[in-house]
Amino acid sequence: MSNKGHFNVEIPSREQIIKDLESAGKPLKRRQIAQFYDLNEAEEREAIRRRLRAMVRDGQLIENRRGAYGLARNMDLVSGRVQAHADGFGFVIPDEGGEDLFLSSREMRRVLHRDKVLANVIGVDHRGRKEGTVVEILERANKQIVGRFIERGGVAMVEPDDARITQDVLVPLDQTLTARPGQIVVVEIDKQPEYRQPPIGHITEILGRSGAPGMAVEIAIRNFDLPVEFPTAVVAQAQGFGDTVDMGNADVNRGRKDLRKQLLVTIDGADARDFDDAVFCQPNENGWRLIVAIADVSTYVTPGSPLDAEALARGTSVYFPNRVLPMLPEALSNGLCSLKPEVDRLAMVCDMQIGRDGKVKRSRFYRSLIYSHARLTYDQAWEMVSAEDKTANADRQAMPGVAAMLDDLYGLYHVLRKQRQRRGAIDFNSTEVQFLFGPGGEIADIVPYTRNDAHKIIEECMISANVEAARFLEKNRVPALYRVHEPPPPQKLEKLEAFLRAQGLPIRWKDQPTPADLAAIVKQVAERPDRELIEAVLLRSMSMAVYIQENLGHFGLALDAYGHFTSPIRRYPDLQVHRAIGHILDRQPDKTSAQSMKDLGVQCSMLERRAEEASRDVDQRLKCGWLEQHIGDSFDAQVTGVTAFGLFVELRDSHVSGLLHVTALPNDYYHFDPVHHRLTGERGGKVFRLADSLTVEVLNVDMDERKIDFALVTKGKKAHAGKK
Repeated sequence: MSNKGHFNVEIPSREQIIKDLESAGKPLKRRQIAQFYDLNEAEEREAIRRRLRAMVRDGQLIENRRGAYGLARNMDLVSGRVQAHADGFGFVIPDEGGEDLFLSSREMRRVLHRDKVLANVIGVDHRGRKEGTVVEILERANKQIVGRFIERGGVAMVEPDDARITQDVLVPLDQTLTARPGQIVVVEIDKQPEYRQPPIGHITEILGRSGAPGMAVEIAIRNFDLPVEFPTAVVAQAQGFGDTVDMGNADVNRGRKDLRKQLLVTIDGADARDFDDAVFCQPNENGWRLIVAIADVSTYVTPGSPLDAEALARGTSVYFPNRVLPMLPEALSNGLCSLKPEVDRLAMVCDMQIGRDGKVKRSRFYRSLIYSHARLTYDQAWEMVSAEDKTANADRQAMPGVAAMLDDLYGLYHVLRKQRQRRGAIDFNSTEVQFLFGPGGEIADIVPYTRNDAHKIIEECMISANVEAARFLEKNRVPALYRVHEPPPPQKLEKLEAFLRAQGLPIRWKDQPTPADLAAIVKQVAERPDRELIEAVLLRSMSMAVYIQENLGHFGLALDAYGHFTSPIRRYPDLQVHRAIGHILDRQPDKTSAQSMKDLGVQCSMLERRAEEASRDVDQRLKCGWLEQHIGDSFDAQVTGVTAFGLFVELRDSHVSGLLHVTALPNDYYHFDPVHHRLTGERGGKVFRLADSLTVEVLNVDMDERKIDFALVTKGKKAHAGKK
């Protein structure tokens, strides 16, 4: 098997090189490898050189001191990413999976968090962990670091904002860019760390004071290396398609179906700007016809184009409370690909017949030309279908056809929900919050965000389309990415079972729970005051959903097949699924290899986690910034964790978490009971348990560490309602 290298010449694939080196039984020099494959031309030799170097960079091969290339796995070396801990030690997370490799604080001196390394196993430490040493650093992950500028005794340095980067960066005094102590800056690394030398760099940007409006997002962008500006070529390509659909792309004589007369509508959040999906529902003698029309991004973003390369590098749009970093330029994401009302748009359609039992009886996929007849918000749609007096609702009077279709859709939703319950899907009542900002961009308040049935209507429609997409791809045996959610891993399951028993909840399974088992617990605790806490623990026990090339089903949704089809504007895996469906519709073979699909899944999963971590980081900073305005104020809270050193609590409405240290409890000696999750006072007998309701006072907020300390409020002091 061969493929084209950088110079558009045929060279062996990575898989073939690995196979042949395995057969050779020893490392080979580049000259020997070139001779083996009969690569004699200068371009061929340069192409194989680049491929071998790339395989070394990715940890598949290692080049020894004699310049020969061998398989890393045959040299007992582990390739992986460094995961650092704030206390100075770290781990190598193997690329191929398996047990993590412990790195001592000494080994961590020459690497930083997320560096890619080759490590050697040197033994087992006193805790039974495999211990390693770094043999080679394959890739430096931190070209620049965000942190606080410090100057002491004539020495300047930057203290990294990310606690996992434990080494301060030294900065020559003539490279400080006039930064003042305490300011948040960006430092570019000139010399990476060594055993006896910390990293050295120069300041490239002064962001300002910690906690300033917008600072949380600016720090996250740099900490997580998030792309912001689109390259000129990418913007030019996106804008080159124009503002309206080219009817050459919409030629209904070549298989694209004209659905412009179909009463399709979009239902999204009030602040949404990119509309991925439109829906239509119509009852018939066998149940319902449901059309889910999704933006046809694949017509515009083609493999190998500048747009595709940038979308793949981003992997997903990143959402912050007051800002979005889109996967595609605005000309597409908010323009030509967005299913705006009353304009023609290209779409990929999943057209389903759903029976009265809520099961999809048949489905088909096709490209279409659509016209959204209305852009509805969730609240607007909910008010239309839930209004007791239908004649009093202005939107129903203004859009009678849309209102009637929504009524039909709501009827279908009830059937889909019953089917969801029958198959045992886990239905968490997620608690979300909404950040409110002042005129200057400062955080003004945090309020609960309530989902209504309109959110759930669209969710069920999208799940149905995603299932049908996965089944369609599997049936046609086309290489694709599936959205896989596996059952809880054994370690997490043990902790979950111990927690549930401590809460008086019976374990109804022997080895492995089914989704229905966990769904039953959610239903059982629905009226308990500690419902949110129990659901949060259940959620934390779950495996992480990933993108892989093999369909292993979705545990949480209790489905045997699941893919992501419904959001190609903001998720690359959805775009890939659209392309795979397109290959089937066009009867064209998809030549994507299993290895490249596997690599794509790993990359998309990694980029999704990066986006989620960045969003959580910003949320935590904003919560700290808000509570910093409320030091001394009191709030109602619930105990969410019990440790020997105190209680972790969460505020009721804003869901801000912090620590109530044991020294902030009534004066006593407290004994920790890990089995029953409680602290008991030795003299006074006061007991603090998991899920207890308390009133706490904001004692201290550390913006740099994102830590909040509370004190227990004595009886008689009224809890704060929210706004100052």
